[in-house]
Amino acid sequence: MAIFFTIIAMFFLLLSCKRDTKEIIAAVENRSAIPKMRATDITTVVSDSGITRYRISAPAWDVYDKASSPYWEFVDGIHLERFDKDLSVDANIHSKYAHYNEREQVWTLKEEVKAINLEGSLFETELLIWDQRKESVYTDSLITITEENGRVIIGKNGIESNQSLTKYTIRNSQAVLPVENDE
Repeated sequence: MAIFFTIIAMFFLLLSCKRDTKEIIAAVENRSAIPKMRATDITTVVSDSGITRYRISAPAWDVYDKASSPYWEFVDGIHLERFDKDLSVDANIHSKYAHYNEREQVWTLKEEVKAINLEGSLFETELLIWDQRKESVYTDSLITITEENGRVIIGKNGIESNQSLTKYTIRNSQAVLPVENDE
């Protein structure tokens, strides 16, 4: 009987002492191509002295900290709203793609870029660049500006503007003026 229990014990010991196989995976060769952080369905609020000033939302946000020039990427777009003192949205900007260069402090917005400035004018283009250091916004792409009074201005070669899009120079402009029909 003791031999039987010894054989059974040896059998279980042999089964339980299996060799661990280690899975070997390839090392990451290009760390700069992999984001350090990926966040999804983000909404963040920026405040100043306890007063909410901005709300930023995006479906996805990737941070590439090891790139030669570190950047953030919003492959599914970004939406920013600016609030007045009564917490009403007084300006906003939206695009289907955004890229932020951390070192240069430059935002590149692409694909169906739409911005409404403090005066209520709508700016539409396919490319808009915001240089935070220079506090300027510009594009070389076609831009359409629709003012609250219905006037439409087209810049065939883009604009140069202050960062609030209230003082701008339009390159190669055309205008469509609303005409009131007096009958």
